[in-house]
Amino acid sequence: MEYPGASGRAVKGRMFISCKRERHYSKELILDQHALVYIFTGTLEIAYANQAHEFGPGTTLLIPRNQLGRLTKLPANDEPFRSLSIMFPHELLRKFFASQVENPMEGKWRGHLALGPHPLLKSVFHSLLPYFELQDELPENLTDIKITECLTVLDACNPEVKHLLSSFHEPGKVDLVEYMEQNFMYNLPLAKFGYLTGRSLTTFKKDFQKVFKMTPGRWLTQKRLQHAHYQISVRKRKPTEIFMDAGFENLSHFSYAFKKQFGYSPAAVPDVPA
Repeated sequence: MEYPGASGRAVKGRMFISCKRERHYSKELILDQHALVYIFTGTLEIAYANQAHEFGPGTTLLIPRNQLGRLTKLPANDEPFRSLSIMFPHELLRKFFASQVENPMEGKWRGHLALGPHPLLKSVFHSLLPYFELQDELPENLTDIKITECLTVLDACNPEVKHLLSSFHEPGKVDLVEYMEQNFMYNLPLAKFGYLTGRSLTTFKKDFQKVFKMTPGRWLTQKRLQHAHYQISVRKRKPTEIFMDAGFENLSHFSYAFKKQFGYSPAAVPDVPA
C-alpha cells in the first residue's frame, strides 16, 4: 500500500502521518493534549525515566498530556516507519464524554495505554488515509466528525480509554528530589520543570535551592555530565550516542561542558571496568 506523506510527514487538521526511512530519535516528548499514535509499519520505542517499551504494527498507543518521555521511530523489514497520529483537543473530549451516561472526568491517569491489533481500529485508521491525498485542508467540522468516530471505536475496544482521555487534571505538587533525580536528563526549561512538579517558576527555584543547596541550572549540568561519564566509561557508549540522552542539545556544547567539568574530552575518557 502506498501511504500519503511517504516523503516524511503530512498534516491534516489535528491528524498527521509520519514516515521515517531512517532511525528517527526524538528529543523530549511532552504534550499539552492527549494524543494517539497508530502504527502501520515499523517499530516505535517510548522511553521514560526508568522504563522503556516497544510497539509494532497494528498497535494503537494513547499518550496522555504532560507525560514526559522520548520516542524513537524504527524502520523494519526494509519498510519505513509509518504511523498516523491524532491530537485530541480538550473541548472535543469533554463534549464526547459528557454525553455518556458514565462521566469519568474526575479521574487521573499516569503512563500510556497500548491497545493491540483490532479489526475496528485497523478499519478506522485506514479510512483516514485518503484524506491526506487531498490538496486542500479538511473542514474543521469534518475533522471533528472523524475524531469523534475514532473516539467511539476506541471506547468500544477498551473501557480504560475513557479514563485516560477524560483526565484533564493539572500536575500536583510532588516530591522535588525524587522527580528531579528521575528526570534530570530531559532538556526542559526550568518553568516546565516547575509546572510538572506543581510549582511556579519562582517557587521551583526557591524549593530547589533549599533541598539541593545550589541553583537548578548548575545541578542539572553536573548531574547530566556525571550520567554521561558513566555511560561512556562503564557502559562503553560513544559520545555521539549519549549526548542527547544526557540532556544536551548538540554535541559541541556537550563536549565543551564535559571537558570543562572533567579536564578531558568525552573521547578521552579512561576505561572503567563494568
